[in-house]
Formats: sequence, structure tokens, C-alpha cells
Amino acid sequence: MSSVRRLEDAPWNSGAAARVLALLNGDGAEARVVGGAVRNLLIGLPTGDIDIATTALPDEVMRRAQQAGIKSVPTGIEHGTVTLVVDGEPFEITTLREDVETFGRKAKVAFGEDWAVDAQRRDFTMNALSVSLDGTLHDYVGGLDDVEARRVRFIGDPDQRIAEDYLRILRFFRIHAAYGEGAPDRDGSLACIRGRDGLASLSAERMRMEMLKLMVAPGACAAVAAMGEGGLLLRVFGGVAFHGPFAAMIAAERRLDLAPDAIRRLGALGVAVTEDARRLTQRLRLSNVECKRLDSMGHRWWRLRGMDQATAKRRLYRLGQARYHDRMMLAWARAGQDADPTPWLDLVTLPQRWQAPAFPLKAADFIARGVAQGPALGHIIALAEDAWLASDFALDEAALNGIADQTVARFARDHRL
Repeated sequence: MSSVRRLEDAPWNSGAAARVLALLNGDGAEARVVGGAVRNLLIGLPTGDIDIATTALPDEVMRRAQQAGIKSVPTGIEHGTVTLVVDGEPFEITTLREDVETFGRKAKVAFGEDWAVDAQRRDFTMNALSVSLDGTLHDYVGGLDDVEARRVRFIGDPDQRIAEDYLRILRFFRIHAAYGEGAPDRDGSLACIRGRDGLASLSAERMRMEMLKLMVAPGACAAVAAMGEGGLLLRVFGGVAFHGPFAAMIAAERRLDLAPDAIRRLGALGVAVTEDARRLTQRLRLSNVECKRLDSMGHRWWRLRGMDQATAKRRLYRLGQARYHDRMMLAWARAGQDADPTPWLDLVTLPQRWQAPAFPLKAADFIARGVAQGPALGHIIALAEDAWLASDFALDEAALNGIADQTVARFARDHRL
């Protein structure tokens, strides 16, 4: 063990987290902050959720919480995890564990009291750091050096750790994209490539969570390129991945000062036609909202290339702002990073400069012209709307009356009314 320093100004030194740590330390038990919160504090990033490990058994954690008037939820008590809720803030408390038998994710574990053994069970060295109540930082696996080097490295034998849970392949690249610098660790990368066929054993839901997080990570572009070169994206997507449009999408977002968008980036990476969107929806078990959005992005996006302002306004009116923006962004991304950005910027930002008016003609305008209620009325209104769009959204009364009269006359002529 290496206790290398004290962390004096950690966010868990006060507030609800400090109350939980005080509760779980003493009377033969020890509790420490573990994992991502420690890693992020050392890197200088927001700590996010504060996870706590303890030598106390789950029943003891719940007993202490009850005595202190703190709500406890047995969220994963069979695995040693209890959630304590203090002032509305949840804290996951997990009892130390050690493997008794290892066979993938369903390893048989026993509760333990050895912090070094518990650290060895974790996936990456930078996630195995822990901090005691007094601020002492504990490092059993060389994680501090890796945090300082921004290097994501498996604990122990990478092949063995991957075989325990093949999701670690995706986590390796996702965590590197979020916290790493430079090329991914070579030993880890090669182990991921060797184990890539194991991705087929993962549930769609678990892959979805990791892939969507990867899409918006700061280093997503390089990480996704490495995954593509290693044949990993083919296993996840079940089809071709398009790294060029993915890189172009990221560049376009940055040019427009847009927040990273996981579905928009996923569309650039994996969607050329709507069939691609439907395959990704199945492979990653996307939500209905995500499915519809991805499907809309892939629908004839190529028609937006070289579009003039008048046509773009009609497209914006038909699609609405959200769908127009998604589809236009995909069209720009697929044009590539070398495309002249000027016309694309003009098209993508159109909704910020122009708001489509509502169609001013109503059913009453056509009924007054002798059209009866029924299917024909709806068809006539649709024809009139097309004519209105072709008129570049004419709004003066004379033009609207002309559109209404001409549409009714045309329909009557075509249908011999």
C-alpha cells in the first residue's frame, strides 16, 4: 500500500457527504470515498456522485442510518450496496468485497475488510484510489501515477479483466476519451481487440449506456477512430461506421458552439440511410424518442445539399426546427470537414434568423367557397398549403384569396366536381 498524500479541500469534507462518512467510521468500521470522485478531484474536474466503500456489512450500514434518522434504500443489497439519502442527495455505500469464484460478471463474491484486495477487483487503476476520513489518499495499484499521466490502464492482466466483463472493452475507450491523453494504453488496446468477439454477449442496454457516454466525451474523436481500426465498432453497430462524418460533426458542433449531442453524433457515426438508424436502434435498444430522432436524421438528408434559402425555408416549415437542425447537421457532416463551411453555416442557422409563419388559410376559407366537410376538404387544404409554400409564404390578402380560389378550381377540374 502507498499512502501518498492528504487531500485537504475535498467536497466530501463538509455537508451531507461528511455526515455519511462520520456515520460509517468508528466502532470497528471504516469508510472511504472511492472511484470516480477521487479521480476527478485529482484531475481537477467536478467530482459528480460521491461513492463510498466501507468495511461495515450492509445490515450494519442500514442500522446506523436508521439510528441517525437517515433514509436507506437496499438498492443492491445482495451485492453489498445500500443507498443513503441525506438532504435529498443519494450516496451509494458498498461493502468491501473479494472474489471467491470468478466466472464473468456473475463472479461469486464474499464481503471483506481488506482495502487492497477490494482495489484489485476494480477495472482501471485510476478508478481504484480511495480517501480516508482524515484525507489520506490510498493507492494500491499505481493509480496516482496513471491519473497524473492521464493514462487509462487495466488492473492486472487486461485479458483476464476483460473476460470477467466484456463491457470493459467499451469502458476502456470511453474512460480514455473522458480522462485520458495521447494514444490509448497499448496493452489495454490489444487486449480489447483480442476480446472483441465477446461484445456479442453484452445486452443492448449496457452497450447503449457506454456508447452514448462515449459519444459526448472530450476525446471521442480519437477514441472512436481507435475502436474502428480495431474492428470494435463493427461488432457494436453490426455495420459500417463512418469516422469522417463523425469527426466533421464534432467540428461543426464546436464551430457553432453547440453542446455535444450523443444522438446527433451517433447519427453521424453510424447512419447513412434510415435502415442504418433502425439497425442501431435494435443493436443499442434506443428509446422511442432516440429512435425517431435517429430515423429522421437519416431520411433523405442528401436532399439538403446545395439548397437555396427559399427551399431551405420550405424544408424548415415542413420539418420543424428540431428535425431540420438534426438533418441539416448530418448533411453538413457527411459533406466532410473540407467542405466550405459558409453555405452550411447559413443553412444550419436559418432557424435563428427566420421563424416560419403559420399557414393562414383555414377550413372555413374553403367551406365558404362551396367545399363540403369531408376527405376532399383535407386534400384541398393540403394542395393550398403547397401553393402557399411555392409562393414563398405569401401573406397579403389578395395572394391568399388567389391561392384559395385557384386550389378549389383546380381540385374541381381534376375531379370533375
